[in-house]
Amino acid sequence: METDIPEKTYYVLARKYRPKEFSDLIGQTPLVRTLKNAFESGRIAQAWMLTGVRGVGKTTTARILARALNYKTAIMDRPTIHFDRLGEHCEAIMNGSHVDVVEMDAASHTGIEDIREITEHVRYRPVSARYKIYIIDEVHMLSTQAFNGLLKTLEEPPSHVKFIFATTEIRKVPMTVLSRCQRFDLRLVASKVLIEHLKKISYAEGIKVQDEAIAIIARVSEGSVRDALSVLDQAIAYGRDEVEVETVSSMLGLADRTRIINLFEDIMGGAVGRALQGFKSLYEAGADPKMILSELAEFTHLVTRLYFTPDLGEDFSLVEEERRRGLAFAKKLSVMTLSQSWQILLKGIAEVEKSSRPFAAAEMLLIRLSHAADLPTLDEVIRNLEVTSSQEETASEKKITEFSDLILLAGEKGEFQLKFMLREYVRLISFESGRIDFTLTKDAPLNCSQKIFEFLYKCTGESWVMNVAEEGGGATVAEKERASRSALLCDAENDSDVAEIVSLFPGSKVVDVRFKDEKREK
Repeated sequence: METDIPEKTYYVLARKYRPKEFSDLIGQTPLVRTLKNAFESGRIAQAWMLTGVRGVGKTTTARILARALNYKTAIMDRPTIHFDRLGEHCEAIMNGSHVDVVEMDAASHTGIEDIREITEHVRYRPVSARYKIYIIDEVHMLSTQAFNGLLKTLEEPPSHVKFIFATTEIRKVPMTVLSRCQRFDLRLVASKVLIEHLKKISYAEGIKVQDEAIAIIARVSEGSVRDALSVLDQAIAYGRDEVEVETVSSMLGLADRTRIINLFEDIMGGAVGRALQGFKSLYEAGADPKMILSELAEFTHLVTRLYFTPDLGEDFSLVEEERRRGLAFAKKLSVMTLSQSWQILLKGIAEVEKSSRPFAAAEMLLIRLSHAADLPTLDEVIRNLEVTSSQEETASEKKITEFSDLILLAGEKGEFQLKFMLREYVRLISFESGRIDFTLTKDAPLNCSQKIFEFLYKCTGESWVMNVAEEGGGATVAEKERASRSALLCDAENDSDVAEIVSLFPGSKVVDVRFKDEKREK
């Protein structure tokens, strides 16, 4: 015999934990503070404009505000933002079923007729509440005629009527309407705050979660509480009441973060073979090529941010691997390299998305990125490569005894990239046959010292002792030359004869100094 057992109603987390009062609104402190002061002083506006991206809490905030305006209990009968108990109208307002709180979606009610219905009813007083409140979502979708029809009511609204507008496209709202509203920009929730919120809900639900998994959910949600709760809800169902890194990554089609960082390291080091193998293994594990590239671009962006603001390494939304290795890359890679890689990735992701063979297109992009990562720009090559024709004896005809010989030899052998590295990135401490001590500039490529070692072995047939120190060394060859040029330029500008010549040509200035026998760079 079958017995009918009533099913337990399940509410998704985004609905179950929807804020019901202002203290529940996380990350919106400025809004709460402003409303608190306004309510306490009695300076309550006639209309509010709530703006922000999807999922940030605009509709929820509108309902809480409506609840505050119509709050009434046996011992309190005035607007307030402090709800110590459930008021007479609270439950119906929060459920969207109160007769005096009208919610309208402007996306499906865009015309003048819809607004005319509102303007005709505002003259009537509320049935039971203190105020008749109109909540209009996606208000930017209203037609021009509808906005014009609403404008008169906004200019001179009845004292018993309040308007609350919400929009994701504030720029599409006419200034005539905006100027008659008190505007609140709802903020995206900071990662640290969102992570703590997700942990609190997980604990309340009795769900076992990994910190790194919560950090991933917070990151992909990009500050949207609703999106974060939706992903967490899905992860709980996917992982059978356990939320782990592997579960979240698999569910979202994300690549393993450590493997993405390894891929980034191989690319920056010019290790094309390893990069392609790493990409293939990620693809075979189920990661989408576009998603892999997007995460690669995201990590490139992170390293660039860490370059300028190392304090970001304390961001709790980052996993330990991202913090530690991201900071290491930021200290090693140049802004030029990171910026160039970012641009290549952005363009390449669009190409992969349109390609009929996304895997092959992604591989070609990685090859291009690996070769470009540690190469100087064309302008730098042209500016820094110098042909010294005044030396009659070539470095290849004598033993390498000085650092300048090594630079000259690199040029004669056609190793122009290495020559650029030696001039631009190496701060020499000491140089003797068989041994070189130096430090590298902050923006030196990761494979710089390895390339120097390989070149020395190739040219001399001997393994040189290379000591890359943490500090010390003087200016690089390029820095010395630039300083010398700068001094010559300064002397020329201060020369009386030169100054007299410059004065004859208004707007002219000294841009370079060359000696009579010096050849012009091409």
